[in-house]
Amino acid sequence: MYQVIEGIISPVNDNYGKKDLVSAHHRVAMARLALQTSNWIRVDPWESEQPRWMETVKVLRHHHSELLRSLAQMKGPDLGKTLSAPAAVPELKLLCGADVLKTFQTPSLWEDTHIQEIVEKFGLVCVSRAGHDPKGYILDSPILREFQHNIHLAREPVQNEISSTYIRRALGQGQSVKYLLPDAVIAYIKDHSLYTKGSSWKGKGKGS
Repeated sequence: MYQVIEGIISPVNDNYGKKDLVSAHHRVAMARLALQTSNWIRVDPWESEQPRWMETVKVLRHHHSELLRSLAQMKGPDLGKTLSAPAAVPELKLLCGADVLKTFQTPSLWEDTHIQEIVEKFGLVCVSRAGHDPKGYILDSPILREFQHNIHLAREPVQNEISSTYIRRALGQGQSVKYLLPDAVIAYIKDHSLYTKGSSWKGKGKGS
C-alpha cells in the first residue's frame, strides 16, 4: 500500500524532436497554470532547460538524486529514524499510459539497460488505455516479466480517453476545448496563438 506524497510533471526538452512540439517555455507555463489549484502536483522545468534532450532514465536519475538530497537536508529529531527505516524512504516511480508500455517492444527505441533500470530501480505506474493490453505487454517482455512486481497497473473506475493529441488536433481545427482544459490554459493558448493553423509551432520536429 502506497501513500502518494507528490507528483512531478517534467515537460520534455525542445530537442526531443517530436513533430509539432510547442516551445518548452510555453509548455511549462501552461502546466503551471493548469496546476494552480493542486496542492500535490508540481511542474519541474529542469528537463526542459537542459542543453539537449535526455533519455527518460536520466531524468528519473536526476529527480531521484534530488529526492535523496532533500532527505539529507531534512532537519529535526526524527531524521535518523526516517532514514534508517527503508519503508519510510520515498520512492520515485514513472507514471505512464499503457501505450508507453507497448513502446518498450519497439526495436531500437529503448535500450534494454534503460528499460531494466526504470522497472528495477524505480518502477512504473501504468494507466490503462483503450485498445491496449498492459498485462500482455508485460508477459511478452522478458525484462518487464522479471520485474512485474514493480509495475503497478492502475485501475480507473471511470475511463478517460481524452489525450493531448486529441486536444491539439481539436485546437488546430478550431474546435472548442472548453471543459477539457482549465480556462486559464485556454486563455494562454489563445493569447499566444498556439496550436492554430499557420502558427509558428508547427513543423519544428526533427525526428527522435
